[in-house]
Amino acid sequence: MVEIKVDVDKCTGCGTCVDVCPVGVFEIENEKSKPVNVDECLVCRACETQCPAEAIEVIE
Repeated sequence: MVEIKVDVDKCTGCGTCVDVCPVGVFEIENEKSKPVNVDECLVCRACETQCPAEAIEVIE
């Protein structure tokens, strides 16, 4: 099972993760990224590598 951690202290709510995720794992809630469809994650790590704030960690 995949776990996705978002460091809310680092997250700026820019929405990059929402834009790059091919399966819609993320939503922006209260100006922060929130993984809402973790079961859909393909572990492509696009969110992790593209996040400008380095706030996302994908754990297998």
